[in-house]
Amino acid sequence: MTMMNPLFEVSEVSVGQHLYWQVGGYQLHGQVLITSWIVFAIIVCLSFLGNKDLKTIPEGVQNFTEYITEFIRDLAKTQIGEEEYLNWVPFLGTIFLFIFVSNWSGALIPWRLIELPSGELAAPTNDINTTVSLALLTSVAYFYAGLRKKGLSYFKRYVQPAAFLLPINILEDFTKPLSLSFRLFGNILADELVVGVLVSLVPLVIPIPLMLLGLFTSAIQALVFATLAGAYIGESLEGH
Repeated sequence: MTMMNPLFEVSEVSVGQHLYWQVGGYQLHGQVLITSWIVFAIIVCLSFLGNKDLKTIPEGVQNFTEYITEFIRDLAKTQIGEEEYLNWVPFLGTIFLFIFVSNWSGALIPWRLIELPSGELAAPTNDINTTVSLALLTSVAYFYAGLRKKGLSYFKRYVQPAAFLLPINILEDFTKPLSLSFRLFGNILADELVVGVLVSLVPLVIPIPLMLLGLFTSAIQALVFATLAGAYIGESLEGH
């Protein structure tokens, strides 16, 4: 039991101040759930508006939602291949839209003007717990893809092209979620901190170009995450 204590201590480490909700015997980060629900609501509203009155020649919000769908399909087809990509369009689309809307909400919505008893509101992807969860979900997805197609023979990839590469191939599966989560978290956190500092120092002109640049980099981060997720799934489905 004493050997497990350090693991429990590590699992309790958190970044920043949080509004905690006590549910049963567990503590939940309330501010992350609040902003995540708002992001989900935005995505649901856009989906409803774009699909409630479908037309043969799309226009308005329908045109926008169909463009996003085609974009995700092309991304999945490029990264996963023609045989399997349709099965993964919903997953990659959900990942991309959640990250994209979350990132833009952090750049456009003045979350910090809303006061909480403790902690502060920010984009969901500004919290390390969210980005780690997305990265672990991606890891589960590409393991599932490989096992579903190849069965237990999927694990042969760890000893290919040579058995001595086993430790390196195993380490690679640990570094993938780490790189995905910390890349997204670090970029979004740094962008919000820089804009926040400049707004407090020079509140009028200078922060505006940086906010526009933040919108661009936020979109790129969503694209990078979805592209890498598709690439990992495609890698697990193909031969070594």
